[in-house]
Amino acid sequence: MKVKKSRTTTRGGALLLISVLMIGSALIRIGLEAGPALAREGGTESMQKAADTQSHDSPAEADLHALLATLRQREADLNQRESTVMERMRALEIAEVAIDRKLADLTQAEEALRETVAAASVAAESDLSRLTEVYEKMKPKESAALFEEMDATFAAGFLARMRPEAAADIMAGLSPKVAYTISVVLAGRNANVPTE
Repeated sequence: MKVKKSRTTTRGGALLLISVLMIGSALIRIGLEAGPALAREGGTESMQKAADTQSHDSPAEADLHALLATLRQREADLNQRESTVMERMRALEIAEVAIDRKLADLTQAEEALRETVAAASVAAESDLSRLTEVYEKMKPKESAALFEEMDATFAAGFLARMRPEAAADIMAGLSPKVAYTISVVLAGRNANVPTE
């Protein structure tokens, strides 16, 4: 009986082994044949998910592209403004150099004019002094005849510069009306000068 039992165990183990191999073979076949089909089906689902994701990402991606385009346009605008500002700064620098030159020229011209005015003033003063001396050295009667024809303000200017004795001799030779007018001008020359 012992032999019979071991044969039955061996047969049962062999049957079990064959059944496991057959089930394993079936599973492998199903896996090999069904795998690509499932993959195809899963691929379709993943493709659908990718399309859904792209459709969801497309507006965001479009927004990013629009934002990027806007930023590029702003950068171009800023570069244009910067170049315009730089051109203006160069123009201002050139204008500033030109203005500095003009100011230097004007300063030189002003100095030259000051010197000319000073020279003219000295020359005019010199001429007036000489003419005053000439009138003083003339005979009072001849000088009085000239002063009689002069404008009262002009005549008063010469008489104010003369020595008092020479001026008195000339005034004595003038007609009373002209002498009075010149006296009024002489007296009023400094009347409007502030005293305080």
